Amino acid sequence: MSFIGRIAVKWRAGGGGKTGGGECQGSEEKMCFHGRIPTASLVAWQERTLRRLSSRATLPAMKILFIGGTGNLSTACAARLQQRGDDVTLLTRGRAPVPRGFRSVKADRGDVTALRTLAPEVVVNFLGYEPSDLAPHREAFAGRIRQYIFISTAAVYVKPPTALPITEREPLGNPFWDYAQKKQACEEWLRAHPDFPVTIVRPSHTYGPRWFPNIVASASYTLAARLLAGQALFLWEHDNPWTLTAASDFAVGLAGLVGNEAAIGEAFHITSDETLTWPEIYAETAAALGAPPPNIVRMPLDWLCERFPQLAGPLKGDKANPAVFDNAKIKRFVPGFACQTPFRDGIRESVAWAKTHPADVAVHAEYNALYDVVAAAWRAS
Repeated sequence: MSFIGRIAVKWRAGGGGKTGGGECQGSEEKMCFHGRIPTASLVAWQERTLRRLSSRATLPAMKILFIGGTGNLSTACAARLQQRGDDVTLLTRGRAPVPRGFRSVKADRGDVTALRTLAPEVVVNFLGYEPSDLAPHREAFAGRIRQYIFISTAAVYVKPPTALPITEREPLGNPFWDYAQKKQACEEWLRAHPDFPVTIVRPSHTYGPRWFPNIVASASYTLAARLLAGQALFLWEHDNPWTLTAASDFAVGLAGLVGNEAAIGEAFHITSDETLTWPEIYAETAAALGAPPPNIVRMPLDWLCERFPQLAGPLKGDKANPAVFDNAKIKRFVPGFACQTPFRDGIRESVAWAKTHPADVAVHAEYNALYDVVAAAWRAS
């Protein structure tokens, strides 16, 4: 059977069938074979491929197309692959500056002709939010590429989680957040097309040197400014463990999946193994800034989401839930992978960047005002 043929068999992972010694469930992200090839053969094939990949001193350079490439996560991933020696092109809309040192192409991500002309071996899509975003990619690339990596989100897992730590076998189905629901719809659309060599990757909360992670607006200086000024921050009534992953660490895991034949037909989350509560995250950020202890105002989550419904998805559907992940799967497929940046160090990189780029730090006016409005509404209730 050809490589693409093996991929097609792997992706026939619907619900209910039995293979080998295990049962395939539609909600499980561990793809399993149906029909002629038993699960044991899949495991053996994966192990042989992983041994072959890990035994190479270096992987041959690949022609890689990033759909997107100017964001926090995509920039770190492109840098890692380029450092590895791969030929990376960033396809963008031209609205944001392209990081120095990268080749870029300005085009619509739905332009089949333009996409096909680029002739990549591997495509990494950071900008898929609806199944309609993906259809042109299948038209452009099916039968022409080695791998299509779709960047989804760990928010697709059911909320609250059924068990901790969360594995890739956790059921999907976020009832609170339309962003996660759309990403899940994209995953399901991709699974429905077994001729497409797809790997699904689910980042959780990532951050880079310009970010100050918080529950409202991580990609800005908003949290830092409020901490330095002693202004109020709001949190719900309970503490939940949360995971923050440095984009540079995530990039190492993603790079290990790019061109990895055994990863075709698989889904992975890639996160740090460190967990912190939100008060701990804010306290560490304040310490890095040299700010006073955080001024945290507590309120019931239900009240918060009813009074400010725009927060229901991001909070009930994500940040107010326990987020502790089992990374055994990515570590098995990418031998030697482990996140190296504790938040204590990562947030100090953000502080150092802000101090050396004062003209580039910005407070998000809308979200900054939201902190004040929420705190005032609770105090008045």
